[in-house]
Amino acid sequence: MAFTAPAAFTTRPTLTGSFGMAASTHWIATGVAQGILERGGNAFDAVVAGGFALHLVEPHLNGPGGDLVGIFATPDAADSPRVLMGQGPAPAGATIAHFRAEGLALVPGAGGLAAAVPGAVDAWLLLLRDHGLLSLRDVLAPTIDYARTGVPLSATAAATIRRVAGLFREHWPSSADLWLPDGTPPAEGALVCNPRYADLLESLAGAAAGSDRARGIDEARALWAQTVGRAASSFLSRPHRHSDGADHAGVIRPADVTGFRAGYEDAVTVPFRGLTVAKAGGWTQGPALLEALRILEPLPDDLLDPSTPMGAHAVIEALKLALADRDAHLGDGVDVAPLLSEHYVETRRSAIGEEASHAWRPGAPGGRRPFYPPLSLDDTLAVGDDSLGVGEPTVASTGNTRGDTCHIDVVDRWGNIVAVTPSGGWLQSSPVIPELGFCLGTRLQMTWLEESAPSALRPGARPRTTLTPTLVFDDHTAMAIGTPGGDQQEQWQLPALLRILVGGYTPQQAIDAPTLHTTALIDSFWPRTWTPAGVVVEGRIGDDVVQGLRARGHEVAVAGDWSLGRLSAVGVDRRSGRVWAAANARGMLGYAAGR
Repeated sequence: MAFTAPAAFTTRPTLTGSFGMAASTHWIATGVAQGILERGGNAFDAVVAGGFALHLVEPHLNGPGGDLVGIFATPDAADSPRVLMGQGPAPAGATIAHFRAEGLALVPGAGGLAAAVPGAVDAWLLLLRDHGLLSLRDVLAPTIDYARTGVPLSATAAATIRRVAGLFREHWPSSADLWLPDGTPPAEGALVCNPRYADLLESLAGAAAGSDRARGIDEARALWAQTVGRAASSFLSRPHRHSDGADHAGVIRPADVTGFRAGYEDAVTVPFRGLTVAKAGGWTQGPALLEALRILEPLPDDLLDPSTPMGAHAVIEALKLALADRDAHLGDGVDVAPLLSEHYVETRRSAIGEEASHAWRPGAPGGRRPFYPPLSLDDTLAVGDDSLGVGEPTVASTGNTRGDTCHIDVVDRWGNIVAVTPSGGWLQSSPVIPELGFCLGTRLQMTWLEESAPSALRPGARPRTTLTPTLVFDDHTAMAIGTPGGDQQEQWQLPALLRILVGGYTPQQAIDAPTLHTTALIDSFWPRTWTPAGVVVEGRIGDDVVQGLRARGHEVAVAGDWSLGRLSAVGVDRRSGRVWAAANARGMLGYAAGR
């Protein structure tokens, strides 16, 4: 049986050229990144400039007080991709004992007590220092200008502000001051400025000025840490409302922020159909995608086709197994090699049956005993009820999108390629710190208040993040790809990768194609629930797939035709010098650009 043919129509072309390409979840960020390429910058200059722009244009999805994960390759080390580590750890005062003493069974999804050390900005500056060409002032100039003159507020950002307006007015007045001008939520299209953030970026650019570029950027990094650490500690130490309905004080201190530095790590890789797929390590959910690919790799092509009932079943069951292993085994410092070993993957493959599993089924890689978190079915947080803040405003079981994360990819004419997924610090995560013009993220909600958990809350340890960009490469080509979506990030990437690598789709065809994901996993975000056998599909996937899945015991929810996934991707063929880009049409904000 042949792989389902792609649709003849695509929402836009796969762009091709030889100069450089950018793709992201927002057209302004894409335009900023491409503009940097046109000014002589490389892919790293461009992705940093676009990343800072995302703080302003998607403030409900990421912010300067958040975190990021990146993956990249350079032409002189094309077969050795590197991970950009921008995930800050838990502060020294963030102990299980302290949270338990606060009467908490879970880390809250909103409020400063759930703040990890912010890592995104330091990671952006590190990448610029080591791999960029331009000055910090040149790279920050577009964002400083937008912060002063304003960016048009998207419909989803406006809707998010409306949903949390009551929280801002009643409990987070500093957030109301920024996001509720004249006491009312701004309308879609309103120009929103952030002069405090512009001032801070100006100070960073000034600190980096001078003849020694690298030393100057390090001066900016130090200034950032000192400024943010002092302001965040002073402001968040006052008790304020959290998502559990109670008031708590934050525990982040200046030394937590000044003691953190972003860094680089080797990527974790697996082979797949003659290519190599690279991800970040066990402090992310990246190994889950690698495990799912290894499970699926030897199956017949038709069983890898998400557009058929049997293919969709196989993909969903492989994801359920890999994501169970994610929650049972992954965390900071965990060795993922046993999880990806041939013997273990074979045992997981054999666990896929003809019917949908309704159980949570982690394995025991290398004999490692799995952690069993609570399996809570009671999700009392209704879609649209964000009066107490939310964990991550991502995709509901109906397919309704409340927001999520953001993503950006860039490739240049020299063969540099990079994908970065920034998140956290979204406007509804904790109160705005007035001196800074932004809030801190709440990534600690991904930790457990259980000592035995591999992702337990531990001072100095990174929470197991959902941020997970991907790099796929062989001797001559490379593709960078990623998406927002919390727990859906790997799930939306997997069908696209299968369609490109097995089905022969163009990148744009794969991004446009109807997708699906399972909810039979433990949510990484507060309140940490799960839905046994749950599957969400886009309506365009077809009645035959929906009925075929239901006949196999899956509990299928049909979402809108264009509601799941916000993928973007870029690529390069180093033999020909050709570059390409593709972006998502869902949500009507993502774009690719290049030539």
